Amino acid sequence: MTQFRPCIDLHQGKVKQIIGGSLSEEGADTNYISPYDAAHYSKLYRAENLTGGHVIALGKGNKEEAFKALATWPNGLQFGGGINNENAFEFLEAGASHVIVTSYLFEDGQLSANKLETIKRETGSNRLVLDLSCRRTESGWNIATDRWQTITETQINEKTLRELANHCSEFLVHAADVEGLQNGIDQDLVTLLGDIATIPVTYAGGARSQDDLELVNQLSKGKVDLTIGSALDIFGGKGITLEECVAWNRTTLK
Repeated sequence: MTQFRPCIDLHQGKVKQIIGGSLSEEGADTNYISPYDAAHYSKLYRAENLTGGHVIALGKGNKEEAFKALATWPNGLQFGGGINNENAFEFLEAGASHVIVTSYLFEDGQLSANKLETIKRETGSNRLVLDLSCRRTESGWNIATDRWQTITETQINEKTLRELANHCSEFLVHAADVEGLQNGIDQDLVTLLGDIATIPVTYAGGARSQDDLELVNQLSKGKVDLTIGSALDIFGGKGITLEECVAWNRTTLK
């Protein structure tokens, strides 16, 4: 059954919710800037035993906040954002249950098998999550790197996911075109992920209410989990409350 997975998005040293497609070196269009630090949200998730969530650093200047979140719930949250073979172990040691990696794995728009093996030596496949965040193209969806601005040649398809599943424990897939817009999930992408994924997958992008939890569960046949950001009440949203997400998880786990 589909589970709600929590998130903490960090941008310029603050907990924020942004519109994903707008992210650049200069900044991003922002839905919400929290008055609370990352540890506050980590504490909320720990109190409700919401597992499998992630802390994502969107650009530089977020390390201190990331460390706060990880220290507040050791081994309770994954971390991603600028992860490479040189710093992966540092974040695992700081308390991340897994590290999430994407841009590091690509060279000139191509997935590098050598880099994948290099980072696996640091993390082990059991503590590695591959971020397959993507943008829609004429042929389907292609993985996007560098703050989702560079569209690579690697497609989201059965061949790609089956091959990469041998090297990691989970996939995280942001639908960058709808991220932060609260206009609904990319239903076609969720359906595809449910059809082709052989390991756990978390989808993020466009969710706006509890109906989307039910929709993801239906479209993916319960194989894909869902992250909700901007629509969530703890991030200033009005579409769904954290309490409702917790209740959903408890119901589906029975």
